[in-house]
Amino acid sequence: MEEQQLEIIYEDENLATVNKPYGVNFDWALNERSDLLPVHRLDKDTSGIILFAKNTVTAEYLKKLFREREIKKTYLTLVVGAVKDCEGKIELAIGRSKKTPLKRVAIGEQRGKIRHAVTGFKVLKKFASGHPTSAWMSDVQASFTLVEAYPKTGRTHQIRSHFAAIGHPVVCDKLYAGKKFVCPGKLTRQFLHAAALEFTLPSGGRLKLEADLPKDLEDAIFFLCQH
Repeated sequence: MEEQQLEIIYEDENLATVNKPYGVNFDWALNERSDLLPVHRLDKDTSGIILFAKNTVTAEYLKKLFREREIKKTYLTLVVGAVKDCEGKIELAIGRSKKTPLKRVAIGEQRGKIRHAVTGFKVLKKFASGHPTSAWMSDVQASFTLVEAYPKTGRTHQIRSHFAAIGHPVVCDKLYAGKKFVCPGKLTRQFLHAAALEFTLPSGGRLKLEADLPKDLEDAIFFLCQH
C-alpha cells in the first residue's frame, strides 16, 4: 500500500483526531508526528476516525473516557445477509478462540479471559443481488445490510466478532466470515469504518467528529446499488 498523507480532522493544544486509512497500524501517524500519543486502537484494515493525545495528562483523560464508556463510537459496516431487526443490541461475551488464536469469538470454544461485550446497531439499508463476485463461496443469492454499529465496550475485533456470531459477518472479512466470505464490488478488505466519535473535551465542551466513508467502501455500495 502506498504511503498516505496524514489527514487531520480536528486539532487543538491537547489532542488531534485523524482519518486513518486502511492497511496501516493504528499508530502509523507517529511516523509523521512525534508529538502524538495513542489512546485507543483500530484494526489494520479498518479505516476511519482515531484519536491521539498531545500530552500525558490528556492521554490519561481520554483513556479514562474510553474505559468508562463515555465516548460514543459510531461505525459503518456492511454485513452479509438481511439483518431482520431494524435496530437492536448484541450482548455476547468475547474470548480468544481455542482453535484460531488470532480470533476473538462470542460463540464456540473460548480460552483466556472472557470479557463482557455489548454492540448496539441500526439498519440503514438492505441490498439484494445475484452473484456479485467470484469471491462468493456459496451457491445462494447474496444479500447485504448496511449497518450503523455502536460498540458500548471496546473489545478486540468486537464488531467483527459480534456480527459473525449472529450469522451476519462483515463482508470481505477473511478472519471471521468463513463460508460466507464475499467481497462485493472488488472490495479487498473488511467493510468497517470508524465514522464518528463524540466526547467531552478536557475544557468541558462537547465535541462530535466525523470521518467520511473512503472511496473503496463507497464503490462497494455503488456496486450493490447497480445490481
